[in-house]
Amino acid sequence: MVHGEHNRSRNNGGFALIILGALLLFLAPTIYPEMRELGTMAFIGGIIIGSIGFYLKFFRDKVKQK
Repeated sequence: MVHGEHNRSRNNGGFALIILGALLLFLAPTIYPEMRELGTMAFIGGIIIGSIGFYLKFFRDKVKQK
């Protein structure tokens, strides 16, 4: 079908992962200031979750087209 790509759903959750990663990245170290290990793990988790969301939102379709 000619317009099949235009009509397909693009709601893949990438934007939600970016928002969740940003919240973890900025809020978790301030919520757990006395538990450095937990704050560090939340910081690293925020980076990982945000990068997965960024990949899903912006790069996944471009990699499939090649």
